[in-house]
Amino acid sequence: MAEAFCPVYAALNLLQEKWTLHIIRALLEGPKGFNELSRAVGGVNPATLSQRLDQLVRLGVVEKRVESYMPPRTRYSLTPAGEELEEVVQAIERWARRHLKAPDPAR
Repeated sequence: MAEAFCPVYAALNLLQEKWTLHIIRALLEGPKGFNELSRAVGGVNPATLSQRLDQLVRLGVVEKRVESYMPPRTRYSLTPAGEELEEVVQAIERWARRHLKAPDPAR
């Protein structure tokens, strides 16, 4: 028997993938090339970034636009569905500011 689709479960599975929300947050600032996005996210290896971007493109959250082949230049931006995640990111930020404290550098 097939399990019923749960949109909350599906969304949490997507957004909990390492680097996914970081990528979305960086793209909320505007379109970025691959290297620019890598620097904005910080710490993600290129293979993982490429994999996450491919997944987000397949799901319709991110749009990939090839600007040139020689040299290779690709631009990534959020689709309208991706832009709607700004509310999610803002909600997480509001919660974190209220409930999480910055680490004490002395510890």
